[in-house]
Amino acid sequence: MANMSLKKNPMPTQEPQERAKNFDEVAIGYDEATAIDEALRCLNCKHMPCVNGCPVNIHIPEFISKIKDGDFEGAYKIISRSSSLPAVCGRVCPQETQCENKCVRGIKGEPVGIGRLERFVADWHNAHSNEIPDIKEYNGHKVAIVGSGPSGLTCAGDLAKQGFSVTVFEALHKAGGVLVYGIPEFRLPKAIVQKEVDNLTAMGVDIQTNIVIGKTLTVDELFDMGYEAVFIGSGAGLPNFMGIPGEAYKGVYSANEFLTRSNLMKSYKNEPVTPIMKGGKVAVVGGGNVAMDAARTALRLGAEKVYIVYRRSMEELPARREEVEHAMEEGIEFLLLNNPTEILGYNNPTDKRDPKNGFVTGMKCIKMQLGEPDEKGRRRPIPIPDSEYVLDVDTVIMSIGTSPNPLIKMTTSGLDVNRHGGIIVEESTGATTREGVYAGGDAVTGAATVISAMGAGKVAAKAISEYLL
Repeated sequence: MANMSLKKNPMPTQEPQERAKNFDEVAIGYDEATAIDEALRCLNCKHMPCVNGCPVNIHIPEFISKIKDGDFEGAYKIISRSSSLPAVCGRVCPQETQCENKCVRGIKGEPVGIGRLERFVADWHNAHSNEIPDIKEYNGHKVAIVGSGPSGLTCAGDLAKQGFSVTVFEALHKAGGVLVYGIPEFRLPKAIVQKEVDNLTAMGVDIQTNIVIGKTLTVDELFDMGYEAVFIGSGAGLPNFMGIPGEAYKGVYSANEFLTRSNLMKSYKNEPVTPIMKGGKVAVVGGGNVAMDAARTALRLGAEKVYIVYRRSMEELPARREEVEHAMEEGIEFLLLNNPTEILGYNNPTDKRDPKNGFVTGMKCIKMQLGEPDEKGRRRPIPIPDSEYVLDVDTVIMSIGTSPNPLIKMTTSGLDVNRHGGIIVEESTGATTREGVYAGGDAVTGAATVISAMGAGKVAAKAISEYLL
């Protein structure tokens, strides 16, 4: 019998006061009964508008129908036809602006909890299935993948399913890209990412770590090694800064560095190999998902106070509502319509290398008001005269975006990029201006979503297959 409730089943979570002190996953997940009840809210629409909202075109009503029947493994097989990373997508995709945004149930109430159901199915499969993926017969063609983030892993998986010999080259010591260095454990447990990576290696994908393409090897050398096509999914790991005075003080981090030290280098341990500043008062500049991750990580590392400093209002703040609500519940303070103008610090005369390289003592900010819309339609923030003040903080984390690293462009002939450093591609194929080289994800678009990067990986895999076969 259909469930005509106007509200989706709530996601069980840890209590805010408890979770703010640990790195365990915040969301606990649906149980079987709740998943079936939520699945019964789906109307199984004939035209399936939700599928059009999914960048990888998962057959959503079809997998939800399997959940209604209690066939959770059948639901997983339907999802995995389109997605190589279902347990990841169920946790970090912005479903509210994609598939769920198209859901008919959302017209007069809340949409079906598609992301929550995808997570449930993937977790159920990982807990109950010991099935070993098939290794397809080798088709005689070799492809190199640069980067093991969501676009690279998706491209590798789709090509491996067709019998290509696929090698993934990862710059860091662990595969997963932004999934392991950027997204905190409390949002995406690393064991889940490792499980998805293990599934790919079981399919025959070879993953080589500690290899920086553009330094250890070049794209040209990959072709010399016998690879017939190369997919560049190297992400956008070059952090942006504001260019204000004081950004060289100790205690100023990019969000990328701060999260990498915590997530990948395990700086939260008592005696870490890679240290990180803990405790005190922390300001995170920015309003995206990465800013929320950095702020909530700082809190778990022992900060006594954490601020989000964002120059626009809550209406323009780009982070997912769920992440904002979780941050607020945990006690993070939002200083909206505020913008830093200078980071203050004291000099350290004992530092012989750079006596001016001291420590943060505060951050000078100015209050803002919203003016006319800019070229993107967002109201432009304007400083309010004579409204400057000093925010008492010990650590500043800049989370104002990232750009693609220029290393690959600098070492690859015939590869054109745009003014932001993104690789120029043909949208329908992912083909670059260099024959045999394809690209996708943040290396093309700049920082975007996991699922959009996966979609780009699928597009490129299809084009590479057609190019070589």
